[in-house]
Amino acid sequence: MTERWTDADIPDQTGRTALVTGANSGLGLRTAEVLAAKGARVFLACRSAERGAKALDVVKAAAAGAEPELIPLDLSELASVRAAAASARERSGDTLDVLVNNAGVMATARGRTADGFELQFGTNYLGHAALTWLLMPALRGGAHARVVTLSSLAATGARIHLDDPNYEHRRYNPGAAYGQSKLADQVFAVELDRRLRAAGSEILSVAAHPGYTATGLGSGMARSYSNPVVRSVIAGGHRIGEVLFAQGPRLGALPQLYAATADGVSGGSYFAPRGLGNLRGYPVRVPTLATARIEQLGSALWELTAELTGITPDPA
Repeated sequence: MTERWTDADIPDQTGRTALVTGANSGLGLRTAEVLAAKGARVFLACRSAERGAKALDVVKAAAAGAEPELIPLDLSELASVRAAAASARERSGDTLDVLVNNAGVMATARGRTADGFELQFGTNYLGHAALTWLLMPALRGGAHARVVTLSSLAATGARIHLDDPNYEHRRYNPGAAYGQSKLADQVFAVELDRRLRAAGSEILSVAAHPGYTATGLGSGMARSYSNPVVRSVIAGGHRIGEVLFAQGPRLGALPQLYAATADGVSGGSYFAPRGLGNLRGYPVRVPTLATARIEQLGSALWELTAELTGITPDPA
């Protein structure tokens, strides 16, 4: 890996099909735009039809090959996840080369998904895990397919409460809930790769995080709080932090773009910005968290996910 790897180093993606969740803004939009500009056929999986349509216009303007398409997807609703997976499989002819599990919500006020899960765990983790399993037949039909799952610096020091992942028996903490969801994403990425290798599959499962990137999650987080004073304080603090320390989506998307496209990527890898504290900069491979490599935790989370979602894991 070069020290200053950029999207200019991405090999031609003509003939490849990619699905990017949360492609209506921030990292997801940038990832979809770059993949389309490199020739890939891109499915933009978005919750908001209005914002998705605007993003589709942006990606269309950049596309150098097949025309991008919009797929409705609300990760906080398993029925929507099932419908999106079915649509992607049908449209792609069960041929998907890249899945980027990018979408997410951050440090929101206490809330529940349509299926009763804690909002962040259900959206950031369970929705993506379910989508990945449901799309596995299409990924097997792809060429050297990759699943890229976004974790976060917030996963460092986080803990997954397998006995109470949905905060039914403990006090809710927005930051801890976010950290749990992003650690779960990383654990899932490692466990998925472990099982793919055991099954003799060529599909790669890798993880990435964007460091500190201005993505719009902060303003979304602030809006989730009903108290106007709390909402104002959170929004203001986040704006100051972004101005002083954050990088933009062009740099922030590079770790996941590297994971999705670069030559020499191996399963189970983790990519992040190379700068101080992995906060910003060009992509570099970093060690996965020690917690994410605990096989017992990976197996237990895998089984819990199947139980909660009612979806059969793939690979079994």
